[in-house]
Amino acid sequence: MSSGPRVGGTGGQRRVTAVAIASGVAALALSVAACGGSSGVAGLTRAASGGAPVAAGASDPSSPGPHSSGASPAAPPPSAPARTDPLTAAASYLDGRSGTVLAAVYDVRTGQTWRLGDGPAQDEASVVKLDILETLLSASGGAGLSSDDQGLAQQMIEDSDNDAATSLWYAAGGTAGVAAYDDKAGLTATTPSDCVVCSDFPWPGWGLSTTVPGDQLALLRQLIAPGPLLTSAERGYALSLLENVTPDQAWGVSGGVPAGVTVALKNGWLPLNDDNTDWQVNSEGWVSGDGRDYLISVLTTGNPTEQYGIDTISGLSSLIWTALG
Repeated sequence: MSSGPRVGGTGGQRRVTAVAIASGVAALALSVAACGGSSGVAGLTRAASGGAPVAAGASDPSSPGPHSSGASPAAPPPSAPARTDPLTAAASYLDGRSGTVLAAVYDVRTGQTWRLGDGPAQDEASVVKLDILETLLSASGGAGLSSDDQGLAQQMIEDSDNDAATSLWYAAGGTAGVAAYDDKAGLTATTPSDCVVCSDFPWPGWGLSTTVPGDQLALLRQLIAPGPLLTSAERGYALSLLENVTPDQAWGVSGGVPAGVTVALKNGWLPLNDDNTDWQVNSEGWVSGDGRDYLISVLTTGNPTEQYGIDTISGLSSLIWTALG
């Protein structure tokens, strides 16, 4: 979290944001905010060109099982060959852009995880809405959400509606409820906000929850792999919302991904100062098809405009998509 008062921007209303990929440069680091939502099962895509990040590649020994979304591909063979770090190609791109970036990518087929940047946990903004949704689903004991909560969940994810998110934050048990779920899901560096109405912050305080990309991958993996926290039906339901965010919020990790590929994502944006010259912008999700199957989380801060942050993430996404081909 940045010090001093902040103005607006934790999702909530739809914003028309063109996904124009600016060429150029960017420093590594962190932070972001989120939005999303609509219904159906359609892969989201955005065309992008752009850069590349510097990252350390790491192997993840765990291997998720079959996907639950209707568009998901078959489970990979256990002997899938290791891939080259897709983040190394992004160095020159990010070196030339302002702001800081933290990113993590998990290859579902090989079980490899790669990370980019180093820094403390950053404000989630509307990315936390995925955490709220999973917390609620897990607490249902397999019964799923009530019809009323389903309506709110669709608004929260597909349209990134803040009022719906606030209602579901309380329904999920607030700070304590989300923290308990995060602990079960294996998140180690995520801290749910302890206020909804926060001093010097005009937006819902749940957006001030902090996280790192690796923890967001852990949340996303709950949706594509069988586990004790969510049923197959709950995983499919959550993915159907993420796969159908309103079109003007389908930017970010969809950058460079061609039509016909499944993209289930959640985005966020948040101005960090009164002049709107310092923005957090986040994007994360699941990309599957055309020979790729991966989870990705990108957090950025220090963006001079919201669109600049969108362009940075979209350009990075395009490079990752290409590198994993």
